[in-house]
This record gives sequence, structure tokens and C-alpha cells, in this order.
Amino acid sequence: MRMTYDPDADAAYVFLVDRIADGEAAAQLPSISLPGGHSEVILDFNADGRLLGVEVLGAGRALPQEVLDRAEPP
Repeated sequence: MRMTYDPDADAAYVFLVDRIADGEAAAQLPSISLPGGHSEVILDFNADGRLLGVEVLGAGRALPQEVLDRAEPP
């Protein structure tokens, strides 16, 4: 598992698999607003329904700074 973070977009992505090929994320669960309304998450699934990753928009408010500091650049 690894995570990327783009501070300009304030978006993080948590990869639950080593790599996601182009087109492999066949379905997304519509965005879920987190408490406070400043952040949301989007879940990416493959065609078999396996969860591939989680996108966090508004990551600076949703995730601890220590987690963001350890993230890779996108």
C-alpha cells in the first residue's frame, strides 16, 4: 500500500494495489462527503468489484499531517 499527495490540488490517493493500469478502475463509488463537509472520498473498483484505491479530496483537512508528510508526490 502506498499513498500520493498533491498539495496544490489538496488531493491524496491511497493505492491498495501496487499499480492501477489505465482503464483498470472500471467503477467508482460516487463521492462521499466526510463530516464537516470540507473533504470527500471516492472509491475505485476493478471490473470484479475489488477495491483498488481511495481518492481523498480536501486531504489536508481529512488526513493527519504526519500521513501527508510520508506520502509520495503524484
